[in-house]
Order: sequence, then C-alpha cells, then structure tokens
Amino acid sequence: MPIVSPHPEPTLVDGRQSERALLVRRGVQKLLRDMQHAMLPELGLASGRRADLVSLSAKGEIWIVEIKSSIEDFRVDSKWPDYRLHCDRLFFATHPGVPLEIFPDDCGMILSDGYGAEIMRDAPEHRLPPASRKALTLRFARASADRLLYAEQLAYQQAADDGII
Repeated sequence: MPIVSPHPEPTLVDGRQSERALLVRRGVQKLLRDMQHAMLPELGLASGRRADLVSLSAKGEIWIVEIKSSIEDFRVDSKWPDYRLHCDRLFFATHPGVPLEIFPDDCGMILSDGYGAEIMRDAPEHRLPPASRKALTLRFARASADRLLYAEQLAYQQAADDGII
C-alpha cells in the first residue's frame, strides 16, 4: 500500500493503480532501496503529470520509473515521453506476463515480480539542466517532508484516540 499523502483527498490511492501495478512497484522499490536510492511514488511534476515512481540516487541522479501492468496499459499511454524532461534516466517496469519487446529501446527496462526486480536494460542518460534538477530535487524533498509530517500527525492522533498519550 502506498505511503500517506498530506492532502485531504488521498492522491496516492486513487483507484488507477491495479493490484498488479502495486505489486510491480513493490519489487522495483526493493531493487532501488538495495541500490541506495530514495524514492517517492506518485510524485507530481511541474508539467502537471504525475510520475509513478521517482528515485534519487546517492549521487543525486533522478530516475523516473513508469509502471505498466499490461500491454493495453502501455498502448493507451501517450504521456510517458514527457517524463524525459524531469529525469536523468527513464525506465519502464513491468511483470513477467508482459512482453518486454513492446517497450521502446531508448528507455530502461525493469522486470519485477513483486518480491524483487532486475534491470533488464539500462536507461540511457540524458542529464537534466541544473535549474530543472534543483526544482525537482526541491519538489522531491518537500513532498517527502510533507508525507512524513502527515504520517506523524496521523500516528499521534491514533495514539491520542487509543488513550496512549
């Protein structure tokens, strides 16, 4: 299940993510955590788009992972090329039931089974301009802090409701 959102309406669980997509994301998150990336699911971008998963490496490299749970999911999506403006590397992630050859060769490819994931094809690097990198890094940091604060407030409220504090 996704991490909480600071917004009154849940923006991270909006019914668009299938159970299969959430399973793919879980495996990708385990892979990226092992690679020492910090990551946020469902991060809004300056373009108005919302990336499935944005990660920040220890060196400050920004990756976007676009999760596709089926052939149809990929075929109906025309927005993914816009994500290149917001990352150093763009990946697709899917599960073993989706043929990898449908995905473009100029993007990275991650295969996930929910318990882990493997990079099948590395993504070519296209470095962000410094101003774009700074803006996205700040967006990432602020969203992370907001989500953490909201989670803390919920936990505090739950403890108060339970009579613990």
